[in-house]
Amino acid sequence: MAMTIVEASKLSNDILLEGVVENVVKDSPVLANMPFIEIVGNGLTFNRENALPEIDFYDVGDTWNESTPTFTQITATLKIMGGDADVDNYLKATRSNVQDLEAAVLELKAKALRHKWEEMFLYGDSAVVAEQFDGIRKLIDTTVAGTQLVSIGTAGGAALTLIKLDEVIDAVKGGKPDALIMSKRTRRLIQDLTRAAGFNLETSKDAFGNFLTMYNGIPFWVNDFQLDTHQTAGAGAANVEISTTTGDESVIYAVQLGEGALAGLTSPGHIQVETIGSLETKDASRTRIKWYTSIALFSAVKVAALIGFDAT
Repeated sequence: MAMTIVEASKLSNDILLEGVVENVVKDSPVLANMPFIEIVGNGLTFNRENALPEIDFYDVGDTWNESTPTFTQITATLKIMGGDADVDNYLKATRSNVQDLEAAVLELKAKALRHKWEEMFLYGDSAVVAEQFDGIRKLIDTTVAGTQLVSIGTAGGAALTLIKLDEVIDAVKGGKPDALIMSKRTRRLIQDLTRAAGFNLETSKDAFGNFLTMYNGIPFWVNDFQLDTHQTAGAGAANVEISTTTGDESVIYAVQLGEGALAGLTSPGHIQVETIGSLETKDASRTRIKWYTSIALFSAVKVAALIGFDAT
């Protein structure tokens, strides 16, 4: 069964772990809402749904046609991420009357873990760095034209429109997307478009009291690591991304979440906080935060990307 890391942390009596998890997810709509599947072993092999079988109508005595779904076998491997947090014993003894130094250091380490995971969620590429998991950009593969890739349609970028936003939402099959993932600049562009059209975007609050902007009932998940420097090439349906750093364009990801759509993968226990203890080589104590994690896309039609728009 898949559950968010917030819900999983409630099953632990470790107060330190609960604090670390809260610091990881409280400012990250992706991590706060992404369902994670616990797997035993170092990876998960599954069949990704590519196309449904066909259904036809027949007359009496007709010969029935056989049609089967198509799948691609995928293996998503758990990757190791984390870091050590050292607290100097002298500073801990002399400065903790002002601030809990150990708690402050662990909070920053948890924030760094969140930042790295969010960056890899978008741009992770195991073919470039083997230790990374593959991010959503690679899972959709915005460098190859396909039905889940919606483009403005011109090389070099063009203005975002609400029609194209509706198109990428409609590209996700089997219900509306659970979220639209974008940069802050893109959120501003959509707000400007909706004001010009004579209506305002909806708002709601998440479990931590953070305001979420919504369009057509779908929340915006703003990711600080979404670059606005993508570049596309080709025209029309052949327009694809060729770079993430040489242009002035951005991307919106429409995603459905769940065990049959896009989900996170984790080892049992999710995020782990391990007390290493006193160090031999210096007067300090060490705590290790680690997570064996990845993401998996179980059905190609549960996600879509809108590419090729700039700030014009």
